[in-house]
Amino acid sequence: MKLERLIGILSILLQRDRVTAPFLAETFEVSRRTIGRDIDALCRAGIPICTSQGAGGGISIMPGYRVDRSLLTRADMAAILAGLKSLDSVSGSNRYSQLMEKLQLGGESGSMLIDLASWYRGPLTDKIGLLSTALDQKQMVSFYYYAPSGEGERQVEPYYLMFQWGDWYLYAFCRKREDYRLFKLRRMTRLRLKGPFSPRQTEYPDLSDDRVFPENYQVELIVPARWKWRLVENYGEKCYTDEPDGRCRSVIGFTNLNAALDWVMGFCGEAELLGPKKVIDAAREIGGRLLGQEPKGAEDTNETGGTGRYG
Repeated sequence: MKLERLIGILSILLQRDRVTAPFLAETFEVSRRTIGRDIDALCRAGIPICTSQGAGGGISIMPGYRVDRSLLTRADMAAILAGLKSLDSVSGSNRYSQLMEKLQLGGESGSMLIDLASWYRGPLTDKIGLLSTALDQKQMVSFYYYAPSGEGERQVEPYYLMFQWGDWYLYAFCRKREDYRLFKLRRMTRLRLKGPFSPRQTEYPDLSDDRVFPENYQVELIVPARWKWRLVENYGEKCYTDEPDGRCRSVIGFTNLNAALDWVMGFCGEAELLGPKKVIDAAREIGGRLLGQEPKGAEDTNETGGTGRYG
């Protein structure tokens, strides 16, 4: 693909005084004409590249360029390419690994292993492949979507594919909602391309926590010290205070009621829930249902909360 080839060409030019077009063409297995277009693209991006003909000629970065060539060492490039290589875990190919081999950087990133697919590798690879095609070709996408508020068909204009909060999302304009939405790939099924669309003027989405995850429920609880690992793993070592009896007190904000209840129930009944009342009532109702008791008018726990345009 063009992007990784441009990165590769730039990395070579930063590390060598001069290279030839035939060398680059052979390295990246493309034609000299393609290398010429790549050099033009780098120039348009602001990299001052000069070429010279004849014996001793070739392609180089212009002398005196303000970026010191030692700025990107082999270790730096290996780290960058290791990040690119992580995309192999979901791309269904090994093209990033091949790029590292061509640049002779494979061995220096061996200590950095990144898997963006985890157990979801199979279906995720197919979805990312289709959505990448849709983004490149500016095509609409339809899919069946499962959300807390309900399920159904969606048709969207895709704009960004992103790995965020430990999962994959598509940022798109939803024709059904007439607004921008984040869609979790794991909730998508039956993806299909639906033909070209005219892209809107779209800015990068605001993914700040306050915007995406407003803290509508401030859950306060006290748990035994043996659950400290769960507090730290999810919210860091500053999310709790020690009680005189050795237990841990914590106040965590949640966007919706279901998320708050999932958190509380995860302590296997050992959490002393102090508030808010709505969460206490919902937890009490769930406990009654588990014991086969009739609910006593507690509010519905299927509330999805105020996630705004996201979620």
